[in-house]
Amino acid sequence: MTSKTRLFNNLVGSFLLIIVMSAGSLCGASPAEAKSDQAASAADATDVRGTWSGTFFSKHANVASFAMTVVINQDTHGALIGSASLNSNCLKGVQLQVTVTGPKILLSGSDERGDNITVRGTLDNSATLLKSTYILNGSATGSCETDNGSGALARQ
Repeated sequence: MTSKTRLFNNLVGSFLLIIVMSAGSLCGASPAEAKSDQAASAADATDVRGTWSGTFFSKHANVASFAMTVVINQDTHGALIGSASLNSNCLKGVQLQVTVTGPKILLSGSDERGDNITVRGTLDNSATLLKSTYILNGSATGSCETDNGSGALARQ
């Protein structure tokens, strides 16, 4: 009878050890590894790298629309950056910081003269169209006033 009890206890103990070790290996990833995996998954889900272009329209009747093309890449640290060209009298070539939070995209930066633009938008379900609003502050040079409006950038 003692040997049967010992055998049963050994089997139960082994079974519990296997469960504990399996749970430990599932939860054993370090926080840095978990963050890295999450960041990679998020980047894969909303990869906005590439060329985007479109037209923006001011809310003010006396301000002309402008076209903008943005090329988004990663810098050496993995951050998203953009280089924008515009046909605007208030803003020339702009270097942008790009922030992606799910389907929401923020592009913000300035040109060499200190004129600024911020574009906030939301990607459509196919991640090929960024419907957005903008705020342009060309007052640093005195050549333009603050402007705002809306438009869309399409993935090329």
